[in-house]
Amino acid sequence: MNENTVPNLTAGRLNFCSQLSSVTLQLLLNLTGVYFAFYFLFTLSLIIKKSLELPYPSDALACDVGLLLLLAALEFLHLYCGVKGNLTESESYIFGNLLVTAATTLLTVYFLVWQTYVMRADVIISSVLVAVYGADGVLALSTLARFASVYS
Repeated sequence: MNENTVPNLTAGRLNFCSQLSSVTLQLLLNLTGVYFAFYFLFTLSLIIKKSLELPYPSDALACDVGLLLLLAALEFLHLYCGVKGNLTESESYIFGNLLVTAATTLLTVYFLVWQTYVMRADVIISSVLVAVYGADGVLALSTLARFASVYS
């Protein structure tokens, strides 16, 4: 019996079934959710600070706030697909998680490089989030490969 084998009592018989869900991916998704809450609030407060202290064009301010809200919505979808796909061992949800991870990474790179004013704090917190998304993508891809090898 290895670490991925879980005993299952069915009709009085002890059967062993394989558990494919990734505990590491699940922990990383939970960490990502907590860090993103901090990231969202900190980035929003930095945008407010920059709009009060710097000559921030109103259309650029609306764009930055709108993209931050879009990032929050995509992050919710990212966590939903990742958790549901991992716990139900669903290839389609994990694949959806990978697609949404790519989109959230691009939006985070926007806040890292291309927003109207980039402060050092933006660079630090966005770099950490990009690294976490990279690790999440690698783990989700390995989990997807494991699911595909067993279920195909």
